[in-house]
This record gives sequence, C-alpha cells and structure tokens, in this order.
Amino acid sequence: MPDKDLSALFLDTVKDIYYAEKQIYKALPRMAKAAASDQLRAAFDKHHDETEGHIERLEKIFELMGKPARGKKCDAIEGIIDEGKEIMEEYADTPALDPGLLAAAQAVEHYEIARYGTLKAWATKLGMQDAVRLIDQTLAEEKKTDEALSKLAVTAINAEAA
Repeated sequence: MPDKDLSALFLDTVKDIYYAEKQIYKALPRMAKAAASDQLRAAFDKHHDETEGHIERLEKIFELMGKPARGKKCDAIEGIIDEGKEIMEEYADTPALDPGLLAAAQAVEHYEIARYGTLKAWATKLGMQDAVRLIDQTLAEEKKTDEALSKLAVTAINAEAA
C-alpha cells in the first residue's frame, strides 16, 4: 500500500478535523442557548465565530494540497457532542447545567488541541510550512479558548453551581 504514507494520513486527519469543526460550528449555538451564565454564553458565541475561521483555514490547507475540501465522519467528535446533548437534556434547568456544558466544551477543545498538535507535527515533517502556519494559528486559538474555559470554571461557573 504505497499510498498509505504520512501524506495520506495527514489528508485523512485534515478531513476528520474539518468534519469535526463543522459539527462544532453547528453545536455551539445550541450550547450558548442552553447556558444560564452570560459569561458562558459569551464564550460559546466567541468560539463559534473563531470556529468559522478554523474552517476557512482548513479549506486553505485543502487548497494548498490541491484537494477538495471534504470532511470525513469523525466518530470521536460525534460522541463528544452527543455527551453535550445528554448534559443539556439531563441537567436542563439545574445549577449543574453550566458546569456540565463547560466540561463538554473542554472535551471538544482537548480533542481539537490533540488533532491540531498532531497535524502541525506532521505538516512540519512533510515540509508544508504554509500549512504549519495555518494550523499554528488555529492551535493557538484552541489553547486560548481552553484556558478561558478553565478560568471561567474556576472563577464563576463551578462556584455558582456548588
């Protein structure tokens, strides 16, 4: 299988995270609507806007590779988003809803950070410097979002629910 090299794996993983970002983009407004905290709602809205940029950067990477921007179903993100939906249903109108939403959002962020970190390493190895720069921008935003969610959990959301 000579075509199953690092380049093929890179492309498959870009397809995976492209699908994931599109699913996240759809899920964030539902999470924002469910949030009781204005701060959490604002964090979800901000990340929704950033996610649009993540999708655009991925489309540029597809373009750099001369490939169509097409996603590949990502079972991992489907599962994480389903867990978020469960939290919204099971904890609706309870003080635990926002901490649950925050935990679900951080699970998404950690998945994205893992994927983008791997893609950056592979793009570096493959000599795809333009892709590295695009991935690095997204990775920095994902890490910043995760830090903001952690701070929000410690300073507001978890304290309010306790």
